[in-house]
Amino acid sequence: MNSDAASHGLVQWHGTTIIGVRKGGRTVIAGDGQVSMGNTVMKPNARKVRRIGEGGKVIGGFAGATADAFTLFERLERKLEQHRGQLMRAAVELAKDWRTDKYLRNLEALMIVADADSLLILTGNGDVLEPEAIGDSQIASIGSGGNYALAAARALDAYEDDPEQIARKAMQVAADICVFTNDRVTVETI
Repeated sequence: MNSDAASHGLVQWHGTTIIGVRKGGRTVIAGDGQVSMGNTVMKPNARKVRRIGEGGKVIGGFAGATADAFTLFERLERKLEQHRGQLMRAAVELAKDWRTDKYLRNLEALMIVADADSLLILTGNGDVLEPEAIGDSQIASIGSGGNYALAAARALDAYEDDPEQIARKAMQVAADICVFTNDRVTVETI
């Protein structure tokens, strides 16, 4: 994406892959560990998926600029505190701020967040997206390898009952195809 697109508020997808899989009452978010600068791997073992909120009842993963993502995680944690742990409400309020706040509007990151009830993608365009259910499953992905992981997870969904196995196998497919995604995967489950 060119810099002109970035100046118009469009989110740039940076080199990483994050996938969220919800199935059978469990939700998993998995992410790779590669941090790239241009065509150079700067760090192979970054942790882009973590627990947030009181008691770690929310899990999230990010694609994009690391400092920007940490800022957004901190803001989401504050929104969770303000709204008594209600992820959907906190996510909507964060998305409003992200879209309208002069400082936040320039942050370049995407997030997948989940709790026991919701799996959501958050964007700087003010979007709070809940992936469409496919049977009893929901699958969401972001990042440069996100579409590879999404396609793999959708294919695996009919044959695999364990959301963690779906996420891990989908991440492996993305790592095999996307040069900005590696196989050092972090997984969190709710």
